[in-house]
Amino acid sequence: MTEDQIKEMSMEQRILRAMRKTLASVVRDATPQQGTSGFLSDETVEQIKSCFELIATRERELGEALGLSHGKPVYPDQPQTSKPVQISRKKPGPDIH
Repeated sequence: MTEDQIKEMSMEQRILRAMRKTLASVVRDATPQQGTSGFLSDETVEQIKSCFELIATRERELGEALGLSHGKPVYPDQPQTSKPVQISRKKPGPDIH
């Protein structure tokens, strides 16, 4: 992969991130208060979900193309899949030069 391709992907990633954040803000602002009805039609809600899916799919494709791992959030109460290992150094004795 050339440096130009990486830069192009980076720009696309920035665009996708901005689109995702903007769309999320619109959804947050348009979400009705509890007990009231929303003004977005069911069709519009489905279109928004579809947009999020497309953005996530493309972000995943770009990440795979760049060799990035699938980052998943880790929660404090989630069981750990790895165990820490204690590493200690043996202090040099008087006979070691």
